[in-house]
Amino acid sequence: MNRADDEPRHQARFQSLLVIEHATVMTPWLRLDDHSVWLQGGRITALAPTAELPPPANATCIAAEGLIATPGWLDLQCNGGCGHDFTHDPSSLWTVAARLPTHGVTAFLPTIITAAPEVVTHALAVWRAGPPSGWRGARPLGLHLEGPFLNPGKKGAHDPAFMRQPSLDAIAGWTPTNGVRLVTLAPELPGALAVTAALRDRGIVVSAGHSLASFDEAQAGFQAGVNMGTHLFNAMPTLQSRAPGLAGALLTTAGVVTGLIADGIHVHPALVRLAWQCKGSQDLALVTDAMAALGMPDGVYHLGGYEVTVAQQTARLADGTLAGSVLALDAALRNLAAFSGCSLHEALPTITSTPARLLGLDRPEASAAAGLPGALGSIRAGAAADLTLVTPQGEVVMTIVGGEIFKAAE
Repeated sequence: MNRADDEPRHQARFQSLLVIEHATVMTPWLRLDDHSVWLQGGRITALAPTAELPPPANATCIAAEGLIATPGWLDLQCNGGCGHDFTHDPSSLWTVAARLPTHGVTAFLPTIITAAPEVVTHALAVWRAGPPSGWRGARPLGLHLEGPFLNPGKKGAHDPAFMRQPSLDAIAGWTPTNGVRLVTLAPELPGALAVTAALRDRGIVVSAGHSLASFDEAQAGFQAGVNMGTHLFNAMPTLQSRAPGLAGALLTTAGVVTGLIADGIHVHPALVRLAWQCKGSQDLALVTDAMAALGMPDGVYHLGGYEVTVAQQTARLADGTLAGSVLALDAALRNLAAFSGCSLHEALPTITSTPARLLGLDRPEASAAAGLPGALGSIRAGAAADLTLVTPQGEVVMTIVGGEIFKAAE
């Protein structure tokens, strides 16, 4: 099935009008009380006070009193879930994507960690082939390739046997159209700046991570086109008074979006608060870094070629190295608010408008070129009909992808 051909068929399934009534709408920048959102044909068609927008008799209405309607949530780093690991088994992409809306996620980047080149080739082919017939779930927007251009000195749970030096030959054919949306690399490696510039020119987001970059080397990466940091404070040098390193560069450089795993395990709550104070909602993107154990009981799971033991909400290799997380995006949002003291409204852009803007999919022309029915990351007329409905405490009640309803996980 071709992805470009499938989207019109998907839209055709949802031509009836769906109306969310009496919701508190967070656009995410504005809070609009007692508003209605109309969804039809995969897009938002109207947004207005409920009293001014009575629905027609043939509409399907959802009473949302006491609920908050937010733009659909985006996760830029997800390694798998539901017992499946994308690097170990790229064909599981659609199975996991079908389950992610129960956690509020409407779009995400399936993440392939450092592996043999044929694994990346297979994963890209799975994405390009599109979903199986009748599939429904969160939109995979393309892949996040976390590697292979990483520094072995900060390998984390990546296999150094498959790491390689950055080169233009190695990225031949990598474009968003072919399925590459984001690449994590270590900017201090020989050849990394040239590769960064080439990826940037193709419209691919370049993120600095698994790196020993100094402050100056990180700044050189930003100048070349690095516009994100992968899981702040993790797999990078410790922030020091006279050696701020990559973490210090990310915290102090405006316009560079910084990914953060707010599970209270990867980053201490005090440093989550510091990241919030430095970056704010416009330059901070919550990510889960979720692995196969997301939504599963404790046990042994795969992450790439490694076995990972999950116990008490923590995923580790045999030597104790953290290996992804079991964090769901709704929990990350609640944790950010709790750790930083910000409100749910203030935190929302970190999983809506900020990642959408980073990917360039907050603009109608770019989203149309990507085969999407509308822009992502906001609630406004013409945007994609992707919404997440939550309680005032941030608990997911319902997720809507392209106008199709998913209930929250039990």
